[in-house]
Amino acid sequence: MDGLLKEEDSVVEQLELENVKRVKKILMMSIKGSVHIHALRLIRRELGLPQDFRESILGKFSGDFRLVDLEVVELVGRDESLGVAEVEKWREKEFREKWLSEFETKYAFPINFPTGYKIEAGFREKLKNWQRIPYVKPYERKEIVRVRTCGGIERFEKRAVGILHELLSLTAEKMVEVERLAHFRKDFGIEVNIRELILKHPGIFYISTKGSTQMVFLREAYNKGFLVEPNPIYVVRRKMLDLILVGRRHTRELKTQKEMKETENEDLCKENEGERGDGDFVIPILETFSDSNSDSDFSEIGDLSDKELDGQC
Repeated sequence: MDGLLKEEDSVVEQLELENVKRVKKILMMSIKGSVHIHALRLIRRELGLPQDFRESILGKFSGDFRLVDLEVVELVGRDESLGVAEVEKWREKEFREKWLSEFETKYAFPINFPTGYKIEAGFREKLKNWQRIPYVKPYERKEIVRVRTCGGIERFEKRAVGILHELLSLTAEKMVEVERLAHFRKDFGIEVNIRELILKHPGIFYISTKGSTQMVFLREAYNKGFLVEPNPIYVVRRKMLDLILVGRRHTRELKTQKEMKETENEDLCKENEGERGDGDFVIPILETFSDSNSDSDFSEIGDLSDKELDGQC
């Protein structure tokens, strides 16, 4: 495991310039071109930033970033070449390969509903209309649409969806803890409840719950529990997960064998004492031990979140 941790640190170091671009894009999405460093620190690992990013990224690249005070970083100058959201690549592909009109694709998002999702009457038409609603895209500098203006609620919420979609696209594993997203609300000008917004769009996002922690994933980025387009950071973290799973299987197997031995010894003691045992040294077959059971805590995120979403919808 130590070797893999060092490998991850090495990969993060090699991606230094990519990390600079990633932070610049986040700042470009903000209302004033600045964000609180505390918010970045909360999702540092998700973004693939080094632990000392304040010094190694923000401080080192002073031509790109300016520390306004101890807890706020500001973008020195916009780089318009970075101002293209990830969803635009999908829109271009849909327009080119499926011969869809610009009217159908210009403001649309990829939609992938979870297995078993119940589509009510009239829902498809509502979704089709929502896909066509124009909105201020994450990197556009137009005046933000207010909720009380004509059609403002839908456009304002869609802008928030666009920002969340882009922020998740910038992460290494296309996921972020829901609670931590709230720390970006003020900087991004998001005035809606983020969790409610996510649950309102199960075709774009899905939530996985483990204990008291809720993680939001970008649905289009995953297929059968694996990232569709793996990146170097994801690859090394997947190696760590596989190593943990192997350790869990081995530990569970040893534990089962120990329990079997203890049961056998108890039966021997009973016979030696002239008592009748519960069985004639019957050794239980380990039918419960399988990869799927031992991996229950690390089940495919798609399956887990679908159940969560089905319960919410």
